[in-house]
Amino acid sequence: MADKKQKKFNRNNNMDDDFNPKFRKIRKKVCVLCSDKNFELDYKNPEQLRKFINEKGKILPRRATGACAKHQREITLAVKRARHIAILPYSQD
Repeated sequence: MADKKQKKFNRNNNMDDDFNPKFRKIRKKVCVLCSDKNFELDYKNPEQLRKFINEKGKILPRRATGACAKHQREITLAVKRARHIAILPYSQD
């Protein structure tokens, strides 16, 4: 019975016998601000901040930006400051 299930799984999904999707290796993203010591985050530079917001103007989460917790808080604060002084829009329609 187990052989039938295994064959059915392999036949339907075209998976190898040794492939297990639960244990795939995911490469961890490296924080841009930690890796480059010369990179200074500035709320007055909208081109720099656009890397951390999506096309609707929302702030991207840590899993998308790859920033560490400390720098993600700084990114959030810089984006909010730039929005407040109208350098970045609150939303894009």
